[in-house]
Amino acid sequence: MTDFHLDPRLASDCIILGETDFSLLLLMNNSLAPWFILVPKRNETEIFELPKEDQLALLEEINLLSGFLRTVMKVEKLNVAAIGNIVRQLHVHVVGRSSTDFRWPDVVWGAQEKTPYSIAEVRSILAALEGYLPEGILLKRWPEGR
Repeated sequence: MTDFHLDPRLASDCIILGETDFSLLLLMNNSLAPWFILVPKRNETEIFELPKEDQLALLEEINLLSGFLRTVMKVEKLNVAAIGNIVRQLHVHVVGRSSTDFRWPDVVWGAQEKTPYSIAEVRSILAALEGYLPEGILLKRWPEGR
């Protein structure tokens, strides 16, 4: 896709970790819960609008992140959602939850509590994620990343 731009709200709330061939991978800049966001590099705003092969690519990425959260970050529960009421750009939240987290058992969406990640924490998460990803799934740095 040649005309892909990240929604400004996602750009301001998140840390851009990199990209796959299909999606941009973001980390919500709140260390109170491990919260990733996948943003397909497509113009569609709903999952059902994606061609079947793109739906499968998105599901594969959701499954990879879910496995990472469960096995590496040791979360108890996963919250996966494509809500899009405020940010219309298609994006999928993959959030790791634990009974000891800051909002348990309530939802994390819209919570005011926030503790930004340190640079060292982000590097640690990125290194763990890159070590977890199967060979052939490259996480490239996005040119506009920060």
